Amino acid sequence: MKPAPILRWNPLKEMEEMQNRMATLFGPDPVQIINTGREEKLATADWAPPVDITEDEKEYLFKVDLPELKKEEVKVTFEEGILSIAGERRIEKEEKNRKYHRVEREHGRFLRSFSLPENADATKIVAEFKEGVLNLHLPKNEKSRPRVLEVKIT
Repeated sequence: MKPAPILRWNPLKEMEEMQNRMATLFGPDPVQIINTGREEKLATADWAPPVDITEDEKEYLFKVDLPELKKEEVKVTFEEGILSIAGERRIEKEEKNRKYHRVEREHGRFLRSFSLPENADATKIVAEFKEGVLNLHLPKNEKSRPRVLEVKIT
């Protein structure tokens, strides 16, 4: 039987996750403060598209829901350890013969920013946009991948 891996507890990461969960209860935050280490940048957004982040032994995968957007309307940048996804979804043009009874789909500018772990290799990010979903593949550094070495006992 293989022993369970040893996991390091990171209380700051847990606090950040809890803060993110709490923020979703009250809707997207229209103002984000991005701390780049040297300075803080203030960014405003009208809405925040949902993002799923998964990880396996080779990479991190970000999936961003961006319905009705084209890849040309989305900008992905990486600066000082921060991955940012920005763009704008414009409201449909109002037609003279059409009445709007309800408009619930969000539109306007958006900005999502994420601090990347040290083992993510941002120089090899691969982005693909398909059917309204932006997939960002961030490979892990080869050096940081855990290796299992068997030690012979003499």
